[in-house]
Amino acid sequence: MTKIRTRFAPSPTGRMHVGNLRTALYAYLIAKHEGGDFLLRIEDTDQERFYEGAIEIIYNTLKKTGLVHDEGPDKDGGVGPYVQSERQAQGIYLEYAKQLIEKGEAYYCFCDKERLATLSSKVEDGKEIVTYDKHCLSLSKEEVEENLKKGIPYVIRQNNPTTGTTTFSDEIYGDITVDNSELDDMILIKSDGFPTYNFANVVDDHLMGITHVVRGNEYLSSSPKYNRLYEAFGWEIPTYIHCPLITDETHKKLSKRSGHSSYEDLLEQGFVSEAIVNFVALLGWSPEDNREIFSLEELVKEFDYRRIGKSPAVFDIPKLKWLNSEYIKAMDNEKYYEFALPVINEVITRDCDKKAIADMVKTRIEVFPDIKEQVDFFEKLPEYSVEMYTHKKMKTTSESSLEVLSETLPILEELSDYSVESLHDTIMKYIEEKGIKNGQGLWPLRTAVSGKQNTPCGAFEMMNILGKEETLSRIKKGIELLSKEIG
Repeated sequence: MTKIRTRFAPSPTGRMHVGNLRTALYAYLIAKHEGGDFLLRIEDTDQERFYEGAIEIIYNTLKKTGLVHDEGPDKDGGVGPYVQSERQAQGIYLEYAKQLIEKGEAYYCFCDKERLATLSSKVEDGKEIVTYDKHCLSLSKEEVEENLKKGIPYVIRQNNPTTGTTTFSDEIYGDITVDNSELDDMILIKSDGFPTYNFANVVDDHLMGITHVVRGNEYLSSSPKYNRLYEAFGWEIPTYIHCPLITDETHKKLSKRSGHSSYEDLLEQGFVSEAIVNFVALLGWSPEDNREIFSLEELVKEFDYRRIGKSPAVFDIPKLKWLNSEYIKAMDNEKYYEFALPVINEVITRDCDKKAIADMVKTRIEVFPDIKEQVDFFEKLPEYSVEMYTHKKMKTTSESSLEVLSETLPILEELSDYSVESLHDTIMKYIEEKGIKNGQGLWPLRTAVSGKQNTPCGAFEMMNILGKEETLSRIKKGIELLSKEIG
């Protein structure tokens, strides 16, 4: 049985789009599920779109997500180079393009921009596509040689038939037949000498022994042209796995301009890498048992590409947030603090037990920036409405709250031990002796020390972290507000 070999072949044009990450993940899972090899190849044939630092982004993303490649620019497996510009410098693509010319499957095209501008065009997926009219196919061998000697710029085009049909097979979409009249003579070698993405992929996938090609379904329309290249060379056609479109919540294609379209965007928004990988795995694939939480190791074991669907996958942010919250809850404390403490430091500069604050919110957040609005009151008492002291469920009013604060203030002033236990015992003793409900005694204190309707902990924990001086100051502020209100 042939060993499965998949590849991830990103272009270094910026941050890694979620769709590219899914392609890498699926290619990795397909290979590893069968004990195969996962290759990294850099597709830098589009020199105009090259982005400085993008190759480093690719390496960092694969490392952070755990998608360890077996071969690549940094791990030679004997079929390199693994960077297309380096392969182009060796003349690999031009050599194979000339083989196609000899077979009559490709031809030199010397048409300039002015002539190409006169050709008919059609719009596909919002892009204008010019249909070439095979004008240069009729050039004699002598005319071609003369033009080459003169140094006239050229491209090399694939020579596709204009009649009949071409059928190709995809593991997700099945057999698809297209009319050859729809197959444009795509460019194989550009005027700068670089191969197009389409041609380089076919040549490299064959030379690197790629058995399964994973890509987005936007490449479905190009697959017949790829197959004709494989057939022209007499090469074995790989197994195609085209993944469904990823859309936003409005069912439009997930745009690079979207605020959460790249892996780096999501990290910056407080999502953890493991949750992102888990979520991306479910964008088009579903396990047999409808489970939703998987480690990468579990995905390797469970992943069956035949369960990839055809329907567009919705990038559901609420679901990703829920998934992220589950990963945060399951984190060991040391790792959790690594993420949480820098966020807390952004809003709390005073000296206090920040680890205790972090512990309070661990089960209450979906992404790490959520921490800020939950704990910012520890830094500074916010402006708040005196109406907060009136709480129907707690059976409190402005008058009853003023009474509680006024009576507990001297008790807390006398107290030297501000541990949670000491504060609890002291205040609960006051509540018991006064003969009121717990809520009637605790709600006014909680409101006074936080200034918030919802807090991540109770009054005792807050007073413990704030310390005696700040606690008393805030209670006095509450008394002042209530006194003005009541008059």
